[in-house]
Amino acid sequence: MPTPKSQLSLRSRAAYRIGNAVARTGLGALMLLPYRWRVPVTGWVAARVLSPLAGFNRRTRRNLALVCPNLPEKEVRRMCRAVADNAARATIEQLSPPDFLKRAPDWTTSGKGWDAVAEALAQNRPVIVCSGHFGNYAAIRAAFLHQGHPMGGLYRRLANPYFNRHYAGKLTELGEPCMEQGMTGMRQVVRFLRSGGLLGILTDLHAHGGEELLFFGKPAVTSISTAEMALKFNALLVPGYAIRQPDGLSFHLELHAPIPHSDPLTMTQAINDDLEAMVRQHMDQWFWIHRRWKPWVSNGVVRGLPEG
Repeated sequence: MPTPKSQLSLRSRAAYRIGNAVARTGLGALMLLPYRWRVPVTGWVAARVLSPLAGFNRRTRRNLALVCPNLPEKEVRRMCRAVADNAARATIEQLSPPDFLKRAPDWTTSGKGWDAVAEALAQNRPVIVCSGHFGNYAAIRAAFLHQGHPMGGLYRRLANPYFNRHYAGKLTELGEPCMEQGMTGMRQVVRFLRSGGLLGILTDLHAHGGEELLFFGKPAVTSISTAEMALKFNALLVPGYAIRQPDGLSFHLELHAPIPHSDPLTMTQAINDDLEAMVRQHMDQWFWIHRRWKPWVSNGVVRGLPEG
């Protein structure tokens, strides 16, 4: 977890203040552009400039080499650009709530999950929509908000506390409550689910203390807490995805059939399998820039993909 602002040294605070000022200035310049240009321009800059400099291309290559070792080099290069482009588009879309929300009525939908969610909400039964860093997961929150069903969200606090304040505020505009991961956030989640709330959770990051499950056929440490909450509160557990369309700005939203209640490991593996199937259909829409297959300690032995 990021260090709380109260525990930061004066030097760290100064560095974060400068970083926040630079980021907010850059965002301010982007916000001057019309939305239909702002999003692709952000994607282009990230794919051609920021991603190579930040090492994201290298991370994408390592992940692809692990799980898709036979991809041709030409396709790997294309993936590096496309992944960075999509991730940057998703970021600027989330930081542009009014313009993003205006487009929600035009997005298309499919899947058995929509009727299941509507029925559960009508019965005041809690619902958890599980997704991953794919397409732009925030589009699902925007769509439910447009339908009159604000979706609560759980987010990871950014390391920079000054920019995090801006970031969290924007996420809140896409649906409330927006709860920070941690003990306080989990208590809020519990109260929210007990009240019959609609909650969105991303389940595809390496989770310390999670279980060794499979993703793309490789061991990947995964939190089982989402499945545990679904069981504890009798919540409907539905995989959901926002697939970016060829125009680069619109989405098709899929809510899949609910995952049957059984046990946390079985349910979480089903979540992984469902996401993997979607990623295989739209390889360049998942955030391959994340360290999904990080090393971890299992039975006293360090396992997983070596850091590089």
